[in-house]
Amino acid sequence: MNTFNQLLNDEAGFIVSAELILVATIVVLGLIVGLAELSMNINHELEDVGTAFNNMQQSYSFDGTIGHKGSILGSSFDDSYDFCSSECDVN
Repeated sequence: MNTFNQLLNDEAGFIVSAELILVATIVVLGLIVGLAELSMNINHELEDVGTAFNNMQQSYSFDGTIGHKGSILGSSFDDSYDFCSSECDVN
């Protein structure tokens, strides 16, 4: 019981609450700045992915064929430019 009371009353290495509040404040501010940067970088990467999908060539065509007993017409498709689909639309 004597050892327990000594450990209970020992204040060596005790963290002062003011120091704890200061350290916690610095950690929280660092987390806020870090999460804001992470959010901005994720948005930029997703914008790059969206721009890559927008710049894909989506038009196709094939010519008709003519054989001995028949023929078939060709087909084509043209993808027009989308409204508001340029780079840096997402901020």
